[in-house]
Amino acid sequence: MAQEIFKRYEKKYSLTQDQYHQLMGYLNQSMTMDHYGKHKICNVYYDTLDYELIRTSLEKPEYKEKVRLRSYGVPSGEDTVFLELKKKFDGVVYKRRAAMTLGEANAYLGQQIRPKQDGQILHELDYAIRRYDLKPAVYLSYDRIAYYGNEDPELRVTFDTNIVGRSFALDLEQGSFGVNVLGQGRILMEVKIPGAMPVWMSRVFSNLDIFPITFSKYGAYYKRYILKQNEETGGRICA
Repeated sequence: MAQEIFKRYEKKYSLTQDQYHQLMGYLNQSMTMDHYGKHKICNVYYDTLDYELIRTSLEKPEYKEKVRLRSYGVPSGEDTVFLELKKKFDGVVYKRRAAMTLGEANAYLGQQIRPKQDGQILHELDYAIRRYDLKPAVYLSYDRIAYYGNEDPELRVTFDTNIVGRSFALDLEQGSFGVNVLGQGRILMEVKIPGAMPVWMSRVFSNLDIFPITFSKYGAYYKRYILKQNEETGGRICA
């Protein structure tokens, strides 16, 4: 079972189309698009029945965590997916993920049938899932283009568009559809860095009036649709 561990800083920015096109004139001089090109990322986020994880996350605590099942493209039973545990502590993002087939993931998450291969990361996921009694809560997908630094491949910049979410049909095989999560015409940029941002990048962002924001795709969907529905039903949280 392939296992991956990431430790990095992540900063997010909401761009207009004009800012994006101006920025690309600079980034193309120092960064290269990865070999995936434009691709779709699909996720099912897991949470408690009363959305404890995302509610806690939105309070901006020093420590927070999320569990999600991720695929690249719309998968079928034998395609590889990634079960991820994402933590953030003191501004640093730690992501641990275990690869398995979609069939194995569904059996593990739905019936507690462990994949054939095992490992430390799966044990950590076990603990989080059981501690909170996590259930599928929200589906989110988006189209992504990613770039890496020519001098430092660990420097990555991603651009996400067509961000949609739903709180039903929580199955990666159902495909990408739902309601808009980011404002029309906006592009979500994420900068992923192991340490400090390069000086040239900071200067470009400043010149183009591009400033970091606090934004969570899952959090935005929760506030815009689930919380609103909760208010409309008189305080009863609806999935």
